[in-house]
Amino acid sequence: QVQLVESGGGLVQAGGSLRLSCVVSGRSFGGNTVGWFRQAPGKEREFVAAAVINWTAGSTAYADSVKGRFTISRDYAKKTVYLQMNSLKPEDTAVYYCAASPRTQYPPIATMAGYDYWGQGTQVTVSS
Repeated sequence: QVQLVESGGGLVQAGGSLRLSCVVSGRSFGGNTVGWFRQAPGKEREFVAAAVINWTAGSTAYADSVKGRFTISRDYAKKTVYLQMNSLKPEDTAVYYCAASPRTQYPPIATMAGYDYWGQGTQVTVSS
């Protein structure tokens, strides 16, 4: 079993930044793929970013809509995966979910079906 706890959401103006955190517990931290997804009101949950924790260069993936603005990273000591979000837009408003999978592949898994464990979500609201 893996437990995921997200934090860091909030209200920010367009153009601002937020950093989301996802603390991973219950399984070897390095043996996971961790992804971020988001779900806006009335829309389906969509892929945002993912990383293979034991990564080397290139072991990350991003949705086209966030490339160049969002960065996924990890802190081994804290067993935490971060999503740094810069240049935020109103269309980034959503509940953001962290997810984990014991499977690893390159490029990292970018579909919901590929993840076994999910956090509770954290709300991000970007005002115009």
